[in-house]
Amino acid sequence: MGLLEPVELVRPGDLGAVHLIAVGGSGMNGVASMFLDLGLRVSGSDRSDSAYLRGLAARGADVHVGHRAEQLGDAQTVVVSSAIREDNPELAEARRRGLRVLHRSAALGSLMLGRRGVAIAGTHGKTTTTAMVVGALVGAGLDPSYVIGGAFTGTKSGGHLGSGDVMVVEADESDGSFLQYPAQVAVVTNVDPDHLSNWGTAQAYADGFERFATNPDVAVLVVSADDPGAVELTAAVRRRALDGDGRVPEIVTFGQAVDADVRITGATFAGTGSSFRLTRGGTGGPLTLDVPGAYNVANAAAAYAVLTWLGVDDQTAREQLSAYAGTNRRFQLVGTVDGVRVFDDYAHHPTEVAHTLRAARTAVQGQPGGGRVVAVLQPHLYSRTRDHWREFADAAALADEAVVMDVCGDREDPIPGVTGALVADAVPAGTAHVTYEPDWDSAAPVVAGLARRGDVVVTLGCGDVTKVAPLIVDALARRSDLSVHTEGSPAPQADAPEGEG
Repeated sequence: MGLLEPVELVRPGDLGAVHLIAVGGSGMNGVASMFLDLGLRVSGSDRSDSAYLRGLAARGADVHVGHRAEQLGDAQTVVVSSAIREDNPELAEARRRGLRVLHRSAALGSLMLGRRGVAIAGTHGKTTTTAMVVGALVGAGLDPSYVIGGAFTGTKSGGHLGSGDVMVVEADESDGSFLQYPAQVAVVTNVDPDHLSNWGTAQAYADGFERFATNPDVAVLVVSADDPGAVELTAAVRRRALDGDGRVPEIVTFGQAVDADVRITGATFAGTGSSFRLTRGGTGGPLTLDVPGAYNVANAAAAYAVLTWLGVDDQTAREQLSAYAGTNRRFQLVGTVDGVRVFDDYAHHPTEVAHTLRAARTAVQGQPGGGRVVAVLQPHLYSRTRDHWREFADAAALADEAVVMDVCGDREDPIPGVTGALVADAVPAGTAHVTYEPDWDSAAPVVAGLARRGDVVVTLGCGDVTKVAPLIVDALARRSDLSVHTEGSPAPQADAPEGEG
């Protein structure tokens, strides 16, 4: 679909019956859930069954597995994601009938009308930051509306229509859809070039974030003071103010930088958690997290900045952030067998893979026998692998054992010469021991054969590698002839918009 331009938003009550193609993706699922909450007739389809799909059916949506033209029924509006091609039979039928066809972002934008919108963007960390803000608002006694690209751990939906006046959304930059949202609060966690098959150049990608940050609806920009791309964004927005180039928002920065408005100090990490202090002006204090990594400390600081700007008091904001329990597929513990812990993580950009593996390194410290990090990496998209194979290899080098699977192409056609082997062969000598395993069915037994007591195994990617994690747990149990201690199941398919929905 390429880059999108904003369209005029239609109020939900004027949409009529809505059919969502790829409704099983967590992002689309959230929109569908909110339409159901509003009392709209909702139908949808997805290429495979999932807990998300079954959850919608239980609430009264007419859902289907597979795509067929007749499944549109009497829909008046059809909602699609960027992953849906024009030859999809349902989309083709909607075009033939002349139905209203909306991108998911326009449908989500319509739900934000009349509410205080918070749009959380960034190359990395937007799902977690969105979930942190939402969880803290709920815990503070408010009832926000929200759509998140990953369901809260233990739930089957990433969307909710609340009674409060705040609506929080995860704003995806991959296709430019983040420009569609009428948000008062714009959050940028970081700017790290990605999705260049859509944006073309790193500069165009950065310019897209500047456009997002200076949308006329934006009253405040919450932005990292540590990430180089975000720092450049802040400078660009401030130059606009100096040049008198249109209306610019208030800027609130967060991070470890000494001049950050919300400042992180004293961060320490142990196991799968952290402790640190957040201060803003003359207020602030300690905060602990039960999710790992320095990147989650930064996400919490961004969330704190949003919460306090919205009027949540300092102590309540810190207490509620400390209660954050995670979202599906973000360093999610799938099971433990014979001292081997298996986690699943959505990381699909080299920076995210590196962050996750550093967090895994902290998680194995102090394990009996000195635990190792075993990474199971499935590069996602041929274009991303073509653009970042060296960076993927450098990230994989942070593991002790790296099992590299073949590329998950999802919506893309193969690119000659771009395979998982490109990544596996580039892992620097003397770092991780690398196994290239292009056979999907062989990945779990290969990993089970490598893992040993005290290890942390992490499956990485936003494709179907998520289905490998429970298979590794099963393979470990068969190897050891042991019962499995299961902590939960990862999301059943890739989160939108990287996957189908």
